Amino acid sequence: MKVYFLQIRQRYPGKERRTVKLTPQQYDAMIQKTVPATQSGRTIPAAFLVGGLICMLGQGLTDLYKLFLDQQQASTLASVTLVFLSALTTGLGLYPKLAKFAGAGTLVPITGFSNAVTSPALEFKSEGFVLGLGAKLFTLSGPVIVYGIVTSILYGVLYYFTGLGG
Repeated sequence: MKVYFLQIRQRYPGKERRTVKLTPQQYDAMIQKTVPATQSGRTIPAAFLVGGLICMLGQGLTDLYKLFLDQQQASTLASVTLVFLSALTTGLGLYPKLAKFAGAGTLVPITGFSNAVTSPALEFKSEGFVLGLGAKLFTLSGPVIVYGIVTSILYGVLYYFTGLGG
């Protein structure tokens, strides 16, 4: 049987501290009291609509860029544009408001990744360019890049040894 230990501090630091033993059921009951109820009837349609609008904007940008570029370049430029717009709106404080309204609808497209990279960097910009902006910029994207590189290497090795690589 698991037992969770919580240290409860009084309002005044340095005073009495006590440890409370809780069973998993007691711990879950305590957590459930603090978790706000999700309003699925509102959040699911909002996520669907906003996520769809972001994807529709991306498709519109791709179609616009295809008037001047080939498919590959147009798709790349549309992705770059969406990432830029997401970073810009995050910096202006608009993207977090949209994310609060739409929930996962803003997290799934590439704009969510851009927001996740930009937000920590902006939060710690007061710490300076190196220790603040530079250090926090890659808190999320760093692991994504590392796992992407490792996966591509493993895929390349498998591709080579299976004889499919020529």
